[in-house]
Amino acid sequence: MENQNITLSIPKEILIKVKHIAIEKNTSVSGLLRSVLEQIVNQEDEYNKAKERQFLTMKKGHELGIKGKVSWTRDELHERS
Repeated sequence: MENQNITLSIPKEILIKVKHIAIEKNTSVSGLLRSVLEQIVNQEDEYNKAKERQFLTMKKGHELGIKGKVSWTRDELHERS
């Protein structure tokens, strides 16, 4: 995958803390941000895949064991005793 440089503007106090975190994790600020952004992209991809699977499942439906024949009426289902 080809890399592209970007300019990022963040508050100085945040940058100082991020630099310390990067040092603790033995990486650079760029590496730390790349990792976090990759996680966000992967989560979004997985969410979209799961959503698509769910839509396909809903479209296909499930076999409820009635073979397409309903043996009750709406009134029977809502009958109150």
